[in-house]
Amino acid sequence: MDVRKIYEDNNALLTGHFKLSSGKHSTNYLQSAKVLENPKVAQTLLSELAKQIKESGLEIDTVCSPAIGGLLAGYELARHLETRFIFTERVDGKMTLRRGFEVKEGEKVLICEDIITTGGSALEAAAEIEKRGAEVVGFSAIANRGLCKRSGSKLQAKEECKLPKDLPFFALGDFVFETYDPENCPMCKDGSEAIKPGSRGN
Repeated sequence: MDVRKIYEDNNALLTGHFKLSSGKHSTNYLQSAKVLENPKVAQTLLSELAKQIKESGLEIDTVCSPAIGGLLAGYELARHLETRFIFTERVDGKMTLRRGFEVKEGEKVLICEDIITTGGSALEAAAEIEKRGAEVVGFSAIANRGLCKRSGSKLQAKEECKLPKDLPFFALGDFVFETYDPENCPMCKDGSEAIKPGSRGN
């Protein structure tokens, strides 16, 4: 599956000066909402991701996504895996499981995002789940920004990747874009101001 082409065809691979959730700056941004607004495209992507996960033999009881970015991807993935779906959300800046959602001791949970960059939000969701006694068995996303190593990829994890190395990470493709610390961003030095799309911006 050519994930890059799907993003391009849905005007979801943006070019400009962007501030990522990780705090880094980049000339490219993946706007997954533009891909997932089409249910047929969402079904195509997440059924393929579910197939990859099923082939791994990983046992999963529940899919959990951090809101807001991972909600559509996680729900559609859970549908194809035929599991329960729950989500965490930020309350006063802290990732929290609420709305009556509960997990059981030993319940096997897969964390699902739309995009994994460093994996910070996914790791926060995982910590909240594990605090309540469930077991996080892996991580997943439609696309990998290239900082973490996904199952089946030759790319090695970069130092910035926060995902645990002993758990599998499933994604449909790697998008390797140049990223910069704000103080070393050439676009900032040229006087351009970074914009913050996505769930924590516009």
